[in-house]
Amino acid sequence: MATLCRPSVSVPEHVITMEETLELARTHHADNPHLPLALRLIENTGVHTRHIVQPIEETLKHPGFEERNKLYESEAKARVPEVIQRALDDAELLTSDIDVIIYVSCTGFMMPSLTAWLINEMDFPSTTRQLPIAQLGCAAGGAAINRAHDFCTAYPEANALIVACEFCSLCYQPTDLGVGSLLSNGLFGDGIAAAVVRGRGGTGVQLERNGSYLIPKTEDWIAYDVRATGFHFLLDKRVPATMEPLAPALKDLAGTHGWDATDLDFYIIHAGGPRILDDLSKFLKVEPYAFRFSRATLTEYGNIASAVVLDALRRLFDEGGAEDRARGLLAGFGPGITAEMTVGSWTQGS
Repeated sequence: MATLCRPSVSVPEHVITMEETLELARTHHADNPHLPLALRLIENTGVHTRHIVQPIEETLKHPGFEERNKLYESEAKARVPEVIQRALDDAELLTSDIDVIIYVSCTGFMMPSLTAWLINEMDFPSTTRQLPIAQLGCAAGGAAINRAHDFCTAYPEANALIVACEFCSLCYQPTDLGVGSLLSNGLFGDGIAAAVVRGRGGTGVQLERNGSYLIPKTEDWIAYDVRATGFHFLLDKRVPATMEPLAPALKDLAGTHGWDATDLDFYIIHAGGPRILDDLSKFLKVEPYAFRFSRATLTEYGNIASAVVLDALRRLFDEGGAEDRARGLLAGFGPGITAEMTVGSWTQGS
């Protein structure tokens, strides 16, 4: 069976604290009637620090979508290869062993995808399949795991490389003054993650079953309004309450596999915000401690979009992993409202 190996994660060197974020909001939006509410919401996120690709003084400028997208491309090319190499080393594989690269990102656009550049730059085989996913937002981390699982199920000897590259700070829009936008300015951070799914061998999560669920009629709750100035993030106030309808989907996936979602050994969950984790704890009847890896990502890095799930899994590895055959659940949530879910068990591999 396919095994999701240890992820490699990197965050940029520029750091902004919650206190700095709050002060910037007070300074730049002093006359905004939504400011008091936005400040309370930002404080409640529990995000202590975020990492961004530019100093905050540059981030607050808007040179135009063209310049921002050029920066996205240059930063991705400068930062992604090192993260990939660490993931390959951890999986004990070479670039020549990879059969497909699944690249997920929602914060910049390239055509051809970065996958083409990576194949040339890092000497992946010219036969390497490319699967870029650009429009699943934060759920794309879970989707990448699922598509890697599907690929390795179809080709049992194959290996898949997952890459998540998110520079959320490049989507900052100084003219967006709604509560959702102000909250987003204090919630999202930048990060890159990569992980290998091995068709044979490897230590990590042996992927056993995956699924997807979309809450009907919620496609406008998380969205981009694409304008000349770039991506304008839209966040509906109803989003934090979506765990009530999504928790049954997680239970159903585990139940179909013969497992009880309320009684697993580890949970790797997208940390979109503290209420998502609080509600999932409530509706799955799971102790809050079970989501400690996701909370740590949120606290230290903020919401790094599709990279969150991989970073939370990296923290499980850092803790020493799990006992052999320990059962777990991985899930990413994003626009749609969509859940991408996986169940699997820990394996020491070979």
